[in-house]
Amino acid sequence: MRKLLIILCLALLFVGCKNLNNNEKKEIPNDQEIIQQVKSAKKTVLSPHATVMTMIGDAHIHMDYSSPGVRNRIIFGGLLSYDAVWQAGAHNATWLETDKDLVIAGKTLTAGKYGFFIIPSKDEWTVIFNTNWEQHGKDEYDTKDDVLRFKIKPMISEIITEHLEYKVKKVNNNEGLIYFAWEKVSISFNFVTQQ
Repeated sequence: MRKLLIILCLALLFVGCKNLNNNEKKEIPNDQEIIQQVKSAKKTVLSPHATVMTMIGDAHIHMDYSSPGVRNRIIFGGLLSYDAVWQAGAHNATWLETDKDLVIAGKTLTAGKYGFFIIPSKDEWTVIFNTNWEQHGKDEYDTKDDVLRFKIKPMISEIITEHLEYKVKKVNNNEGLIYFAWEKVSISFNFVTQQ
C-alpha cells in the first residue's frame, strides 16, 4: 500500500509539474487526498466477509461467512432452490469453530471446526454440520462428511434483512443461541456447552 501511495504521489507530482506554466500554479494533492482517491476507486464488495464470536462460559464460538445482499431478488425458492444444499453464505462455505463440545438438538458436536450448510425448504429447513469446512461453496460437499443434522422451522417476517447475518448470543453461562437471518427468513437454535 505504501509503495502504491509513493508511486501515485510521484506520478501526480510529475503530471502536475509538467502542466505548470510560468504564471500558473496548481495544488498537488496531499497524501490524504490520494488515499481517498484510491479508496474511491475500489469496487464495492457485494458479499463482504464477516465473522461473529462470543464466549459462552469457557467455550469460544466463532463463525465465519460471506454476507450476500438481497438486492431486490427473491432468495429462497428463487436464487436458492428449495430442497438443495446451500453453503449458508456466499463464496466459501460458512464455518463454525468451537473449542468445547456442544449439544445441539440433543446431539453432541465435538470441539472442532465444521462447515455449516442449510437445505432450505418451504416448510422446514435442515441444518448441517460437516467436517469439510474449507471448500468453495458446496463444490466438495458430501453427506458422508456430515456429523450432525437436524430440522428446524423457519420464521417468516415482512421485514427484509438485506445482508445475510449470523449472531451467536449468550443465553447463560453454559447455553447459547445461533441466529441466522436473510431476506424475510430467520432461523435460530440453542446449544449447550460441555465443560
